[in-house]
Amino acid sequence: MECKSEERVSKLLGAQTHVWNHIFSFINSMSLKCAIDLDIPDIIHKYGEPMPLSQLTASLSLNPSKANCIYRLMRILTHSGFFSQLKFNENDLEMGYVLTDASTLLLKDNPL
Repeated sequence: MECKSEERVSKLLGAQTHVWNHIFSFINSMSLKCAIDLDIPDIIHKYGEPMPLSQLTASLSLNPSKANCIYRLMRILTHSGFFSQLKFNENDLEMGYVLTDASTLLLKDNPL
């Protein structure tokens, strides 16, 4: 009897996960749209080396009250594979953002 109860709980948990995934699936596409609207791929490309978050935030035409949200935006986009993070050197703790193959396709001067 307990086995059926555990199976039922497992199925309900799987169903709940499925629903939540669909509810929040828009976040990735909206994050990408926001990055394109803010011109983030071109800003990082023009910087020419791994770009620290502080420099990226300063380069954006953004209301200062929203600057702390750029970390979250870049975290989602890095997790999605649109950007990558690299250390400046082995001793440095700060990371810089670089383009990936996917974000290279988003550049304004990309021939594709």
